[in-house]
Amino acid sequence: MVPSDARIFVAGHRGLVGSAILRRLSSAGYENILTATRDQLDLRDQAAVNYWFKANRPDYVYLAAGTVGGIMANSTRPAEFLYDNMMIHGTVVHASHQFDVQKLLYLGSSCIYPRHATQPIDEDQLLSGPLEPTNESYALAKIAGIKLCQSYRTQYGSNFISAMPTNLYGPGDNFNLESSHVVPALMRKFHDAKIAREPKVEVWGTGSPMREFLYVDDLADACVFLMDNYSEAQHINVGTGVDLAIAELAETLAEIIYPRAEIVFDRSKPDGMPRKVLDVTKLRELGWSPKHELRDGLQTTYDWFLSQDLADLRTASVA
Repeated sequence: MVPSDARIFVAGHRGLVGSAILRRLSSAGYENILTATRDQLDLRDQAAVNYWFKANRPDYVYLAAGTVGGIMANSTRPAEFLYDNMMIHGTVVHASHQFDVQKLLYLGSSCIYPRHATQPIDEDQLLSGPLEPTNESYALAKIAGIKLCQSYRTQYGSNFISAMPTNLYGPGDNFNLESSHVVPALMRKFHDAKIAREPKVEVWGTGSPMREFLYVDDLADACVFLMDNYSEAQHINVGTGVDLAIAELAETLAEIIYPRAEIVFDRSKPDGMPRKVLDVTKLRELGWSPKHELRDGLQTTYDWFLSQDLADLRTASVA
């Protein structure tokens, strides 16, 4: 168990996942939570990261920082996604080793698995086939992060673990249509159509791909659980184990936001992987399962969206 007075560094605390981890740690009574903004610390700079670790001496690290985005962002900025994420993972993991961090939890992504992986996808399918081309650079960086943690464990005995969450959504998400994932992108589209009284909402692709979605506060709860209860070298999947078609997701969001909208599928746009749902047997056997149903989570997220400054949400790109 992580002691209540432990010094805990949440890397990426302003992002979707990092902010949820902050909420979870605060609710659990942890008071020595360390954070650093991009202006205060460039996580791609090893010298700067070493200096910060030496000055702040964290005992535990949640590595949730990174450059993230949906199909459009991944397709148009592959070099940025590969460089930024590999550098961030490298500097934080290395500094954690150098300055004797007791335990680090590295957060990857379910995109690490092959495009045609057997469904549901268990942890052993890593590197068993070609990746999905639309997010290959991001996936390669995340795979490198897993292997980096395992390598420091092998060479130095570091207690560095990795968790691979499925598709996430929730309060604090990125609603910029040029870089957002499917849930916030569709939520933004339906909301904008409602405000403008547009009769149609466009959805990328055919609507047939199957996807699994996890409310971000459930992921944060799983992260705290794993920090207390998991210390194996192999990465572990985090998800619901339940998927649905993108078309069904769009219909659910329409019901919540703008029931009058006609959903139109732009088949000229890519679908991504045909199906992606995680096998979460390993995590469930440890004793953890999610608490939020999809529709309830989507409603809560939209309520949060409505409470924000919509001008900021339209332009923000949270990584």
